[in-house]
Amino acid sequence: MRIALAGAGAFGIRHLDGLANIDGVEVTSIVGRRLEPTKEVAERYRIGHVTTDLAESLERPDVDAVILCTPTQLHAAQAIAALRAGKHVQVEIPVADSWQDAAEVDRVQRETGLVCMVGHTRRFNPSHQWLHKRIGTGELTIQQMDVQTFFFRRTNMNALGQPRSWTDHLLWHHAAHTVDLFAYQAGEEITVANAVQGPINPDLGIAMDMSIQLRTTGAKICTLSLSFNNDGPLGTFFRYICDNGTYIARYDDLVDGYEHPIDVSKVDVSTNGIELQDREFVAAVRQGREPNASIAQVLGCYRVLGDLERQLAARM
Repeated sequence: MRIALAGAGAFGIRHLDGLANIDGVEVTSIVGRRLEPTKEVAERYRIGHVTTDLAESLERPDVDAVILCTPTQLHAAQAIAALRAGKHVQVEIPVADSWQDAAEVDRVQRETGLVCMVGHTRRFNPSHQWLHKRIGTGELTIQQMDVQTFFFRRTNMNALGQPRSWTDHLLWHHAAHTVDLFAYQAGEEITVANAVQGPINPDLGIAMDMSIQLRTTGAKICTLSLSFNNDGPLGTFFRYICDNGTYIARYDDLVDGYEHPIDVSKVDVSTNGIELQDREFVAAVRQGREPNASIAQVLGCYRVLGDLERQLAARM
């Protein structure tokens, strides 16, 4: 399977590392915003074709599928372009920054019949997989999820400390992880969603603090706090309050309510959530099936985000 990677930044490199562990996969083309840094990445990972133009990669016969790690604002249009070019596509979270664009990606996927997967990595992290399997067997039932997404991001920098060409977003990027994961773990539709946000940062043009409440059809609830103002431990921390125990997930690590570690090393073939996500994408393309985190499966998340955006706009 021959893959083009668009976006040679921090997250694109994580995908390159994950793909290197999958048999029979070759990255044949890499697309970056700036040619020289992209060439450096291509040399490091022995990728033969380098360009700054995604359309050039989409025209290549040695590209079967595309992984998009580009700025959020480009995701929907690029995913649609890939599908229309006959390429399977995995687009990093979020698939779009509007409900209308997310729905259009879903429509084009159904029209083409190609694999379109969205990078909702939390579905693949071993910590969340461990819980999902026990929820599936009836061993656990969620009563409440309490989630904190905390960063210190008062300037427009990426995870490598480099300037971004785009602006991150608490609602359309970081809340998307939790909204989708909550519905996925609960196994129910989210029917109630409320949000409030702090003031808009005059330089970045986004809210730096946000609070979201969710409820499913079965009355499971989720409280999500998000901040770009947090000067302390960074990341997203998930507390699962269940009928049969409490669990705290931090990326690929899991502890119980008393901070006793839980071994998740045997949950899957890797403990790297990005690699597991890429393995699912490759397997779905090879087997001609719908992947976990397909655009159809995650579309409900973007409907909720669209509803929340309208709420926030009405309260400004």
